[in-house]
Amino acid sequence: MQRPITTSTTFLARKSEPATADDLPVARDLKDTLEAYADRCVGMAANMIGERKRIIVFFDNLIGRIVTMLNPEIVEKSEPYETEEGCLSLEGMRKTTRFRIIRVRYMDLRMREHTARFQDWTAQIIQHEIDHCDGILI
Repeated sequence: MQRPITTSTTFLARKSEPATADDLPVARDLKDTLEAYADRCVGMAANMIGERKRIIVFFDNLIGRIVTMLNPEIVEKSEPYETEEGCLSLEGMRKTTRFRIIRVRYMDLRMREHTARFQDWTAQIIQHEIDHCDGILI
């Protein structure tokens, strides 16, 4: 189910709680909401739909589909660079530092743990969404 986008910086600046199997409906709603905003958004975190859970979704153009991650954590990063990003929950563009290559540990929708390497645009999206989980507003 598509949900409204949260724009409260007070809410967005709070750290998210770990996701559990009970939060899978939130993950589905988050994916539905990203699909509804696909013309202007490539990733979302659960707090963007009013849920303080460590869940992110993003469009991975390498595999051509939306990926859902529960409890994502960057465990390795390299090759920093400066960039500007926008956000559906915030107005305007903001400067930030990102890393070209990251390794992320996360759980899938079956609550199985994975570690995967991402780079370039996909890595940038994931970093932005994990910042949301950590209450970091760019």
